[in-house]
Amino acid sequence: MAFRGRRVWLWRWRRNPLKRRADALESWVLLAVWAAMVLAGVLTCLTTAGTVERGLARERAEWRPVVALLGDDAPGRAGARAASSNAERVWAEVRWSAPDGSPGSGQARVRPGSPAGTPVTVWTDPEGHLVGRPATPTEAHTRATLVGGLAGLCAAAVPFVAGRALRTRLESRRIEWWGREWARFGPSWGGRPTW
Repeated sequence: MAFRGRRVWLWRWRRNPLKRRADALESWVLLAVWAAMVLAGVLTCLTTAGTVERGLARERAEWRPVVALLGDDAPGRAGARAASSNAERVWAEVRWSAPDGSPGSGQARVRPGSPAGTPVTVWTDPEGHLVGRPATPTEAHTRATLVGGLAGLCAAAVPFVAGRALRTRLESRRIEWWGREWARFGPSWGGRPTW
């Protein structure tokens, strides 16, 4: 087990006579990368989450439920289990009247075996096109948080990758510099062995 001593905060920015210019540059690059990661991640997360939540709120305000009628008998058999479960629904053709009076038709999920003419609630946009049920405020907040968090992580990855590439380049230059210095001073250290 190695003894590490007490931890010194901000050691990268302290004065040290053995500290090279490359070490100082690397410490400032590291600080800039961390700051850019936090800034890019947080700003992107907040912006994306706000945009998604506003879009979902607009959908809630604009999309309207419409009672549609089943055009033909729905495929499948009607049953007690199918009637109580949303997972056991089938696709069928439905027809409705848009707010301007024009007829609309499309596919909607209905109970299996429902007879033609059965009323079904569907959602339409302002143009009268069939859409899905809009997200509730809780679902919208959850979705916005997840999408914003993912976008923030992706945005923070960009400065992280750039910083890693720059640090790798600095490391290879430092190794080249050590190699040149070793080739220059290494032979002068070799003396006669002391037995």
